Amino acid sequence: MENKEINQLMSDENAHLKKLHQIVKDTIEEEQLIVNNLLNPPEEMISKGQKISDKVARFGGSWVFIIWFLIVLVVWITYNSSAGSKAAFDPYPFILMNLILSCIAALQAPIIMMSQNRQEEKDRMRGENDYLINLKAEMEIRKLHLKMDLLLEEQIKTIYDTQSKQFILLEEICEKLNKLTDAP
Repeated sequence: MENKEINQLMSDENAHLKKLHQIVKDTIEEEQLIVNNLLNPPEEMISKGQKISDKVARFGGSWVFIIWFLIVLVVWITYNSSAGSKAAFDPYPFILMNLILSCIAALQAPIIMMSQNRQEEKDRMRGENDYLINLKAEMEIRKLHLKMDLLLEEQIKTIYDTQSKQFILLEEICEKLNKLTDAP
Protein backbone atom coordinates (compact mmCIF):
# COMPACT_ATOMS: atom_id res chain seq x y z
CA MET A 1 0.00 0.00 0.00
CA GLU A 2 2.82 2.40 0.85
CA ASN A 3 4.62 1.66 -2.43
CA LYS A 4 1.41 2.30 -4.30
CA GLU A 5 1.08 5.76 -2.69
CA ILE A 6 4.74 6.59 -3.39
CA ASN A 7 4.30 5.50 -7.01
CA GLN A 8 1.21 7.70 -7.25
CA LEU A 9 3.19 10.70 -5.91
CA MET A 10 5.95 10.06 -8.43
CA SER A 11 3.38 9.76 -11.20
CA ASP A 12 1.84 13.11 -10.17
CA GLU A 13 5.26 14.75 -10.22
CA ASN A 14 5.96 13.33 -13.68
CA ALA A 15 2.62 14.69 -14.89
CA HIS A 16 3.59 18.16 -13.59
CA LEU A 17 6.94 17.96 -15.38
CA LYS A 18 5.22 16.93 -18.61
CA LYS A 19 2.90 19.94 -18.33
CA LEU A 20 5.89 22.23 -17.83
CA HIS A 21 7.67 20.73 -20.84
CA GLN A 22 4.54 21.18 -22.98
CA ILE A 23 4.21 24.83 -21.90
CA VAL A 24 7.84 25.50 -22.82
CA LYS A 25 7.44 23.67 -26.16
CA ASP A 26 4.28 25.63 -27.07
CA THR A 27 5.92 28.93 -26.14
CA ILE A 28 8.98 28.17 -28.28
CA GLU A 29 6.78 27.24 -31.27
CA GLU A 30 4.76 30.47 -30.97
CA GLU A 31 7.95 32.50 -30.66
CA GLN A 32 9.34 30.80 -33.76
CA LEU A 33 6.26 31.89 -35.74
CA ILE A 34 6.86 35.53 -34.76
CA VAL A 35 10.56 35.29 -35.64
CA ASN A 36 9.71 33.79 -39.06
CA ASN A 37 7.22 36.58 -39.75
CA LEU A 38 9.77 39.23 -38.82
CA LEU A 39 12.59 37.69 -40.84
CA ASN A 40 10.40 37.10 -43.92
CA PRO A 41 8.02 40.06 -44.25
CA PRO A 42 5.59 40.04 -47.18
CA GLU A 43 6.88 41.59 -50.40
CA GLU A 44 5.91 45.20 -50.93
CA MET A 45 4.16 46.05 -54.21
CA ILE A 46 5.87 49.16 -55.62
CA SER A 47 4.94 50.90 -58.86
CA LYS A 48 7.52 52.12 -61.38
CA GLY A 49 6.88 55.72 -60.37
CA GLN A 50 7.52 54.90 -56.72
CA LYS A 51 10.75 53.10 -57.59
CA ILE A 52 11.89 56.09 -59.63
CA SER A 53 10.99 58.55 -56.88
CA ASP A 54 12.96 56.46 -54.36
CA LYS A 55 16.01 56.39 -56.66
CA VAL A 56 15.80 60.13 -57.37
CA ALA A 57 15.42 60.91 -53.65
CA ARG A 58 18.31 58.60 -52.79
CA PHE A 59 20.56 60.18 -55.43
CA GLY A 60 19.35 63.76 -54.77
CA GLY A 61 20.18 63.42 -51.10
CA SER A 62 23.64 61.99 -51.60
CA TRP A 63 27.10 63.55 -51.52
CA VAL A 64 27.69 62.28 -55.04
CA PHE A 65 24.85 64.50 -56.30
CA ILE A 66 26.06 67.51 -54.32
CA ILE A 67 29.66 67.16 -55.55
CA TRP A 68 28.64 66.66 -59.21
CA PHE A 69 26.18 69.54 -58.95
CA LEU A 70 28.87 71.86 -57.56
CA ILE A 71 31.34 70.76 -60.26
CA VAL A 72 28.79 71.49 -63.02
CA LEU A 73 27.99 74.89 -61.50
CA VAL A 74 31.66 75.85 -61.17
CA VAL A 75 32.39 74.74 -64.76
CA TRP A 76 29.28 76.59 -66.03
CA ILE A 77 30.15 79.83 -64.24
CA THR A 78 33.88 79.61 -65.08
CA TYR A 79 33.28 78.95 -68.77
CA ASN A 80 30.62 81.65 -69.19
CA SER A 81 32.65 84.20 -67.22
CA SER A 82 35.98 83.59 -68.97
CA ALA A 83 34.69 83.02 -72.51
CA GLY A 84 34.12 85.96 -74.73
CA SER A 85 30.67 87.43 -75.16
CA LYS A 86 30.16 85.55 -78.43
CA ALA A 87 31.35 82.13 -77.06
CA ALA A 88 29.40 82.35 -73.77
CA PHE A 89 26.01 80.69 -74.06
CA ASP A 90 24.82 82.17 -70.70
CA PRO A 91 26.48 85.51 -69.94
CA TYR A 92 26.95 87.05 -66.49
CA PRO A 93 23.57 87.22 -64.80
CA PHE A 94 23.37 83.48 -65.69
CA ILE A 95 19.66 83.57 -66.48
CA LEU A 96 19.67 80.15 -68.15
CA MET A 97 21.47 78.62 -65.16
CA ASN A 98 18.91 80.15 -62.76
CA LEU A 99 16.09 78.77 -64.92
CA ILE A 100 17.61 75.27 -64.94
CA LEU A 101 18.23 75.38 -61.17
CA SER A 102 14.63 76.45 -60.56
CA CYS A 103 13.32 73.65 -62.78
CA ILE A 104 15.49 71.07 -61.03
CA ALA A 105 14.28 72.28 -57.61
CA ALA A 106 10.65 72.39 -58.78
CA LEU A 107 10.81 68.80 -60.08
CA GLN A 108 13.01 67.34 -57.38
CA ALA A 109 10.97 68.62 -54.42
CA PRO A 110 7.72 66.75 -55.16
CA ILE A 111 9.63 63.59 -56.10
CA ILE A 112 11.47 63.68 -52.78
CA MET A 113 8.16 64.33 -51.00
CA MET A 114 6.64 61.22 -52.65
CA SER A 115 9.58 59.15 -51.47
CA GLN A 116 9.32 60.60 -47.96
CA ASN A 117 5.60 59.81 -47.88
CA ARG A 118 6.36 56.20 -48.81
CA GLN A 119 9.06 56.05 -46.14
CA GLU A 120 6.61 57.50 -43.62
CA GLU A 121 4.11 54.77 -44.54
CA LYS A 122 6.82 52.13 -44.05
CA ASP A 123 7.69 53.64 -40.65
CA ARG A 124 4.02 53.64 -39.67
CA MET A 125 3.70 49.97 -40.65
CA ARG A 126 6.88 49.16 -38.71
CA GLY A 127 5.43 50.96 -35.69
CA GLU A 128 2.20 48.97 -35.97
CA ASN A 129 4.23 45.77 -36.26
CA ASP A 130 6.24 46.69 -33.16
CA TYR A 131 3.01 47.44 -31.29
CA LEU A 132 1.54 44.06 -32.26
CA ILE A 133 4.74 42.28 -31.21
CA ASN A 134 4.72 44.08 -27.86
CA LEU A 135 1.03 43.27 -27.41
CA LYS A 136 1.65 39.61 -28.22
CA ALA A 137 4.59 39.53 -25.80
CA GLU A 138 2.41 41.03 -23.07
CA MET A 139 -0.29 38.45 -23.74
CA GLU A 140 2.29 35.66 -23.65
CA ILE A 141 3.62 36.92 -20.34
CA ARG A 142 0.09 36.97 -18.93
CA LYS A 143 -0.52 33.43 -20.18
CA LEU A 144 2.76 32.29 -18.64
CA HIS A 145 1.78 33.89 -15.33
CA LEU A 146 -1.55 32.08 -15.42
CA LYS A 147 0.14 28.79 -16.28
CA MET A 148 2.69 29.26 -13.52
CA ASP A 149 -0.09 30.04 -11.05
CA LEU A 150 -1.94 26.90 -12.13
CA LEU A 151 1.20 24.80 -11.83
CA LEU A 152 1.99 26.27 -8.43
CA GLU A 153 -1.53 25.51 -7.23
CA GLU A 154 -1.17 21.91 -8.42
CA GLN A 155 2.28 21.68 -6.86
CA ILE A 156 1.01 23.00 -3.53
CA LYS A 157 -1.90 20.54 -3.65
CA THR A 158 0.53 17.70 -4.36
CA ILE A 159 2.80 18.81 -1.52
CA TYR A 160 -0.18 19.02 0.82
CA ASP A 161 -1.35 15.54 -0.22
CA THR A 162 2.18 14.20 0.19
CA GLN A 163 2.46 15.72 3.66
CA SER A 164 -0.90 14.36 4.73
CA LYS A 165 0.13 10.87 3.54
CA GLN A 166 3.45 11.27 5.34
CA PHE A 167 1.60 12.18 8.54
CA ILE A 168 -0.55 9.08 8.19
CA LEU A 169 2.58 6.98 7.64
CA LEU A 170 4.25 8.63 10.65
CA GLU A 171 1.21 7.89 12.78
CA GLU A 172 1.29 4.25 11.64
CA ILE A 173 5.01 4.08 12.43
CA CYS A 174 4.42 5.68 15.84
CA GLU A 175 1.64 3.19 16.59
CA LYS A 176 3.90 0.28 15.61
CA LEU A 177 6.71 1.71 17.75
CA ASN A 178 4.33 2.17 20.68
CA LYS A 179 3.15 -1.43 20.30
CA LEU A 180 6.76 -2.60 20.22
CA THR A 181 7.71 -0.58 23.29
CA ASP A 182 4.53 -1.55 25.19
CA ALA A 183 4.99 -5.23 24.50
CA PRO A 184 7.06 -6.85 27.28
